[in-house]
Amino acid sequence: MGPSGAHAGEQYIAGSPRACIDPVSDPRKEALMIIDTSCYPTNLVDLAWRHDGAPFTGERLLKMMDGPYTVRGKPRRIDKAFIQPPQGNTIHAWTDGDVTGRPAIDAYMAYTLEMVRKYPDRFIGCFVYNPRCGVENGVKAIEDYTKLHGFKMVQLQANMHAYRPDRALDWVRPALAKCAELGLMVKLHVGDGPYSIPTQWVPMIKEFPSVNFIMAHFGVQTGGVYCFEPFQWAMELPNVYCESGWCLQSRIVEFAKVLPKHKILFGTDTPPNEPGMWLRLLEVLCHEPPQGLNLDEDTLEDYLGNNVARMIGLAPTAPPRTVAEARDHLATATAMSA
Repeated sequence: MGPSGAHAGEQYIAGSPRACIDPVSDPRKEALMIIDTSCYPTNLVDLAWRHDGAPFTGERLLKMMDGPYTVRGKPRRIDKAFIQPPQGNTIHAWTDGDVTGRPAIDAYMAYTLEMVRKYPDRFIGCFVYNPRCGVENGVKAIEDYTKLHGFKMVQLQANMHAYRPDRALDWVRPALAKCAELGLMVKLHVGDGPYSIPTQWVPMIKEFPSVNFIMAHFGVQTGGVYCFEPFQWAMELPNVYCESGWCLQSRIVEFAKVLPKHKILFGTDTPPNEPGMWLRLLEVLCHEPPQGLNLDEDTLEDYLGNNVARMIGLAPTAPPRTVAEARDHLATATAMSA
């Protein structure tokens, strides 16, 4: 079992990018660091979810990230986001019906890559691995998007791509081996059946102990509420982490009481979700019981961005201590992004 208690000693797996970085001397230091682990900007409305309205472009996402949002009475923005294509746009049968293999991969990743290149200070690339485009093609693409384009994360979506993660080992194992080789985080879509129940991933998680696995949506989706499974596996296995978005508010209070504080990562699943509600979900932890647990603001900042920042080699940052400090940071960040 992992260490219990929200303030238990931090424990990171060997080989993970958990380097101790001096936030004062490190040149990568930024004013503040709220990082969203799950965003899906697109120039094509999701072919599966069929969201209403115009495509939710990278520019629309940036405007939403800029807020400002009020966190502990202070104005904040979401500083960075991991981005990837909407899952419905990564299906094997591409829109024209003819593109397959590596060309299909590059087609569904094209807009994400464009946005990462255009806004490198705000967007971090997350590669979506679809084994139905060919395992060798996907594994080679993981390497290329990491080494050539600086992507930091890979997502697997077994439901959308229709495979059992505990059985399709010849599809899953090569991809995870490449992620282990490259030191990449892996985000797992979990929360609905038949192929995305969290425990289905456990055999592969145990086989690759050097890979940090993020259980997205805290195991909650429209098809199920499996939030206890990510919590329990994060307690038991050192390489399992919980993405906060979608978790039930009363349950995350219970989970945060005992999870090691580095195990909760802020993620919103935007779109369709609005990120402010998931910022609020974590902010409430600072309230008094029973709605909260009197969480300190430094740990809240870990949840909001410092935890994942450490995992990808960025310097952690302290939360603003006053409204004036938060306004100054926000103005500076806005000016730098203009």
